This record gives sequence, structure tokens and C-alpha cells, in this order.
Amino acid sequence: METIFNYFETIPTLHRSLLLAGGIALFWLLEGAFPLVRFSYKKWKHAWPNFFFTATTIVVNFGLAFLLLLSADWVKTNHFGIINWLPSMPLWLYMVLGVLLLDFFGAYLAHFVEHKVKPLWMIHLVHHTDHHVDTTTGNRHHPLESVIRFIFTLMGVFIVGTPIAIVFMYQSLSVVFTQLTHANIKLPKKLDKAISYIFVSPDMHKVHHHYVLPYTDSNYGNIFSIWDRLFGTYMELDREKLVYGVDVFPDEVKNGQISELLKQPFQNYQKPTIIPGKDVV
Repeated sequence: METIFNYFETIPTLHRSLLLAGGIALFWLLEGAFPLVRFSYKKWKHAWPNFFFTATTIVVNFGLAFLLLLSADWVKTNHFGIINWLPSMPLWLYMVLGVLLLDFFGAYLAHFVEHKVKPLWMIHLVHHTDHHVDTTTGNRHHPLESVIRFIFTLMGVFIVGTPIAIVFMYQSLSVVFTQLTHANIKLPKKLDKAISYIFVSPDMHKVHHHYVLPYTDSNYGNIFSIWDRLFGTYMELDREKLVYGVDVFPDEVKNGQISELLKQPFQNYQKPTIIPGKDVV
């Protein structure tokens, strides 16, 4: 475990870049071989705005990375944060707890708040107005959302007390799971279900991209599914019934244009439709 910890403590930027690009390439190929939905779309045309927002996310995170480094060094030096206040534990447990708690503050909590606060929902909307969810959708975030997510991750570093090795480990796992759970791939249902008891599975996350409430407001998890199960935000829906997008923003043409997506957060809020009689599991 010490070898893994030391690797992530100084993980080269090239390796992180290869993880992002390699993951997209791998799942892109798997989508062709084992598609969940046989989309009648031009894959490259659909991917272009999503790649654009992937690039803006990289720019934002790179520009603010020094804050992450300073924060991680500070909590380590000052022995600050939850995992540093706990009794001495094996390194593997220290790493697991760090990633688990960062996943809560940096992903689950951030995602939940974005759905519950109207101005933040309008920013997050860009991610949901993709009508053809595939692996490129995972990084389709408005630049303002990239800043918001970074702030929550930074908060998580302080509260949890994670050194930079755990931060980079969390971010690396986050990249992989984001690509996996958005990928347009069909796993055997029993396997997908088994995965979902601990981790977020592709079918589990696709429910979150269903076009109407309450499904849209469920399954907020990124890496671990336990947060949704613990806080009662877990839902299931047969994957054959999935319809992607947002009901009150149905214009597929506009939702595929970068200029329109950049303006999307500044449109008037529209109250979404709710399917009556549907409750979170």
C-alpha cells in the first residue's frame, strides 16, 4: 500500500492525462461493441461540445490546482481533519477512509446541493441536457460548475484532512468512474446490480439522467453508492424505460450547441415535471 500511496503522491501529469484520454478511448470502443442504447446520432458531432467542456474543466482545475496542493499540505502539516483525528490505523484503511469521505464532500454533497439550489441547478443543467448519454457526457460541465465542484473538493480536503496522495487517488478514481457510469454500455443486469451495492454502476447512474423527476433527483453518487443508500436518495428504473435529457429543456439542437450551452445557466428557471406516486427507494 505504501508503494501505491507514494505513486499517487507524485503521480506525473502525463499519467493523469493518459488516464483521462485512455479511459474515454476504451469506453468509446466498448460502447460500439456492447451498446445499451443504439443511438441514431453522429458520434463525433455529439462528442464535440462534450470535449469542449472537458477542456474547460481541465483549464479550471489546472488553474486552481495550487490551492489544492496548499490545502493538502496544510492539513498534513497541522494534523487537521477527520482522518487525522482518528486513532492510528493501517495505511490501507487511512486511504480508503480518505477516498470514501472525499467522495461524499467532493461529489455526493456537491451534486445534491446543485440539484436543490435553483441557481446551481441552472448551472448543472448543462450536464443533464445531453440527449445521448455516453462516456463523453461525464465531463460535460459548464465552467462555472467546474469552479463549484472544485470548491466542494477543497472543502472536503479541509474537513477530511486528506494529504495530496489521497486527493490524487480520489481524482483518478473519479475520472474512471465518471467515464464508466456515463458510458453507453450494457452490463449483465445481475452484474450491474451487484456492483451497485457498493459502487455506482452504469445502470444506477443512468437513472439520474432520466428526463423527469423524481428520477433526476436521485443517485447522486460518483464512486460509492453507499451515500445514496444511506441518505435515501437511491432509486431504480428499468434501463429500457430511460429517456435522457430534461423535460423543460427539450430542444435537442440547442442542447448540442456550445454557444447555447454556455448561456443555459442564465435562462429563466422552469419548474420540472414530477411523476406522481414515485418515491425514492
